[in-house]
Amino acid sequence: MKNIDNKDMNNLEDILILVDEDDHEIGHMGKMEAHVEKKLHRAFSLFLYDSKEDTMLIQRRAYGKYHSGGCWSNSCCSHPRMGEELPVAVVRRTKTELGIDIEEEKLVYCGKFQYFAQFEEVAEHEIDNVFVYDYAGQDKAAIVGNLEEVDSLMWISLTELKEWLLKDREAFSAWFPKAFAFALEKICG
Repeated sequence: MKNIDNKDMNNLEDILILVDEDDHEIGHMGKMEAHVEKKLHRAFSLFLYDSKEDTMLIQRRAYGKYHSGGCWSNSCCSHPRMGEELPVAVVRRTKTELGIDIEEEKLVYCGKFQYFAQFEEVAEHEIDNVFVYDYAGQDKAAIVGNLEEVDSLMWISLTELKEWLLKDREAFSAWFPKAFAFALEKICG
């Protein structure tokens, strides 16, 4: 495992929390190195849901992403920084990716799962912590995707999203089906 140097410390966004199979922190590594070396690390997925309209916000990942560019995925996903609690990371990253402030207290934790997906030269090997946030009654026009992260955004009914996923699994990111199942279980109870 590489030692974290001062240059890396200046960009904490690029330092991942390595974990064991039980999601216990075991170290840190640069983002690209961890993906190349297929190291298990902590991540999160957020689903913005409108309970009044029964719709969910999904994003098409920017085509320039190092993997899964152009795939549809959950509203926001990323990794917590060293020493950062997951809810704090979700709030921070939602502001970065979608330009909106959400309230930490209103995040609903849905559970976590481990997955592995190999891409060309990198792999995602994550324990993904899933969150739902009810965005009902808030200004949807305020949501603006960060072009480095997001190609486009779409509010879609849960019924349509379930049907689309069944028909065209390849249109979605590798982690989306499992994360979506966790979110649905919490939403539909």
